[in-house]
Amino acid sequence: MSDVLVRAEGLVKDYGQHRALDGLELEVSRGEIFGFLGPNGAGKSTTIRILLDQLRPTAGRAEVFGTAPREGGPRQRARIGYLPGELALSGRDTAGALLDHLARLRGGAGTTRIPELAERFNLDLDRPIRGLSKGNKQKVGVIQALMHDPELLILDEPTSGLDPLLQHEFLTMVREARDSGATVFMSSHVLSEVEEIAGRVAIVREGRIVDLDDVATLRHHAGQEVELTFAEPVPAEAFDGLPGVSDVEVDDGSVRCLLRGEPDALLKAAARYHVTRWSAQDRELEDLFLDHYRVPVSDDDGEVVADPGSSVRAGTSAGSAPDTERAR
Repeated sequence: MSDVLVRAEGLVKDYGQHRALDGLELEVSRGEIFGFLGPNGAGKSTTIRILLDQLRPTAGRAEVFGTAPREGGPRQRARIGYLPGELALSGRDTAGALLDHLARLRGGAGTTRIPELAERFNLDLDRPIRGLSKGNKQKVGVIQALMHDPELLILDEPTSGLDPLLQHEFLTMVREARDSGATVFMSSHVLSEVEEIAGRVAIVREGRIVDLDDVATLRHHAGQEVELTFAEPVPAEAFDGLPGVSDVEVDDGSVRCLLRGEPDALLKAAARYHVTRWSAQDRELEDLFLDHYRVPVSDDDGEVVADPGSSVRAGTSAGSAPDTERAR
């Protein structure tokens, strides 16, 4: 049995003139929590919909449980718990009645877990769906994804609408599912929760994976913000071209820079002058994420095709899209 549970090879998805996925490649191993990180418009939900056979790719191939999604059918979908990013729930049925109905569609799988999960999420099962707040509807969505103990959890912005205490409870439940043998593919633009729970993280931009590694390595890639203070002004050229050193700012008697890797070259350059203070602050995963979104995207010929600019922040799109599907 292959250790790879989810695979994407050269996935391309076009909506008219808009390319949502541009040769996306990834592998998700059995038993891991895999974070899929990017703002709205990066291609996260399009990827998920292809994995679930809700969309067909323009080119490339996807596999889930070693099978193309279109070939897996209902039997394969019964092994998956899915929480969509935009959860449309309405009607006069109560939350409990809806969850019971969904369990019956799965042959009764998950029925016995509904009361336990509702209690953990403080969800009133007797309230009509149409009267629930966004947060309570999100609880219903989370419960239906978890209740049948799926082998694969695909979660698209799962904590949207949940208060901080319930976000914590949700992450605990995801860990429990992983510990029970489930694989978790979690798409989000909330960097802190992905960093807290995921073993590996992929950063997606403009339909491409631009960075993929375990969280510790990605944080190492993020580097350190270093500041040195000198007894007197130092020449800027003394810190030009140092390996692993970038974003150098020299202001009279101080130097600020970004350091990725070993500090040896920077320390040797600084040692030629009288250093009075030194500080180094580890950067967060969020900083690495923002680095990727500040750099213009280039095509295969080196031409700039998009420039999000330095104003991009987690959870905001680099540009507008003409419809909801394209924006995801």
